[in-house]
Amino acid sequence: MSLEELILECQKNNIKAQEQLFRLLSPKLFAVCLKYSRNYEEAQDNLQDGFMLIYEKIGQFAFKGSFEGWAKRLMINNALQCYRKQNFFKLVNEDIADEETVDIEENSISLDYLLEIIQQLPDRYRLVFNLYVIDNYAHKEIAEMLGINIGTSKSNLSRAKVILKEKIETLNSTKLHLKNE
Repeated sequence: MSLEELILECQKNNIKAQEQLFRLLSPKLFAVCLKYSRNYEEAQDNLQDGFMLIYEKIGQFAFKGSFEGWAKRLMINNALQCYRKQNFFKLVNEDIADEETVDIEENSISLDYLLEIIQQLPDRYRLVFNLYVIDNYAHKEIAEMLGINIGTSKSNLSRAKVILKEKIETLNSTKLHLKNE
């Protein structure tokens, strides 16, 4: 069955088609959930809730653009929903450079470590960082998605970069120290 046929069957509430769609998209959408969740268990919950939302709104998919992109956006919005209700998106008033950069030698840090330190960021920083850096949303879009102002989005991104830079520099100096011993 083609993806288009699968979507059409899901629009008719065909449970077998919904199961097939879940098996097809869940690995990629779970990765999205992991980026926007505090931990693995929360990501699993967000995946289940997100698929319920996809099934509920699949009739609105107009077959314009990528279905996977449409589903990903729903999944992100679902994961962010719980954060919108909390009041932790505050402007960070710190003197932070506009662009933080860090020298990363090729193969100096693993992708797993990078994902781990991103996951450790406070929620407000992690969400903005992922939306801006990983998923390429503009600050205006992030502000709308999270119910914050653009300045808060920029500030939270800047603070996330500072924290990540510090962690990477600490790792690099530890590696250098161990190498020199």
